[in-house]
Amino acid sequence: MTGHNVFDVNSKIALVTGSSRGIGLALSAGLAEAGAVVVLNGRDAESLEATRAQLAERTGATVHAYAFDVTDSVAVARAARTMENEVGPVEIVVNNTGVQHRAPLLEFADDDFRRVLDTNLTSAFYVGREFARGMVARGHGKIVNVCSVQSELGRAGIAPYAASKGGLKMLTRGMCADLAPFGLQVNALAPGYFDTELTKALVDDPDFTQWLAKRTPAGRWGRTEELVGSLLFLASSASDFVNGQILYVDGGMTAVV
Repeated sequence: MTGHNVFDVNSKIALVTGSSRGIGLALSAGLAEAGAVVVLNGRDAESLEATRAQLAERTGATVHAYAFDVTDSVAVARAARTMENEVGPVEIVVNNTGVQHRAPLLEFADDDFRRVLDTNLTSAFYVGREFARGMVARGHGKIVNVCSVQSELGRAGIAPYAASKGGLKMLTRGMCADLAPFGLQVNALAPGYFDTELTKALVDDPDFTQWLAKRTPAGRWGRTEELVGSLLFLASSASDFVNGQILYVDGGMTAVV
């Protein structure tokens, strides 16, 4: 019996948005190390190119970089066309771009609210919609939206963030309903609290870290590399009959009260 690796993503072209640092970079590195052709995305072309060069050298993989604003639907549509022409058919899309803004609800500014929703939710709609066009035409593809424990749980000071991630959970399910008949799988990876640039203020707060250790059954912050296995599952043929699901990688946080 010949063994087929159902987790194989070798040579598949994978776009990861918001991938110049943090979770996005860790997910990109995991895909690259598994043999995928990785396309990095961010808005700062210079820093993105530096990241691309470092990742390619470290993994030996083929890594591309496309700088465009995922909250601009025209830019996303243009990038999708350009990428498919220059790199090839994008088979895996990871909607990772995200931003956090902490403020009491009564002091939360309109512009900050819109920025959080546009970055975390609207971008996934634009990117998912445009790259799904090619996937639908080919009859296969994987879209992985990066949700959060805040897709389920609220916390003081981040109501718009929770709203954006809750919306992304339901966008994932809605995209599944539309796209599954064409052979696509749309699922979400939902991290708990991970030690990244985005959470630095919390990591540096001993009171918060103590609370987190008590609140999370695993008793610690997550490490970004611990997300890679779940992503490879959702990005490979191992998940061909998994659709519209939210996979929480949170040390047990959403499982307990």
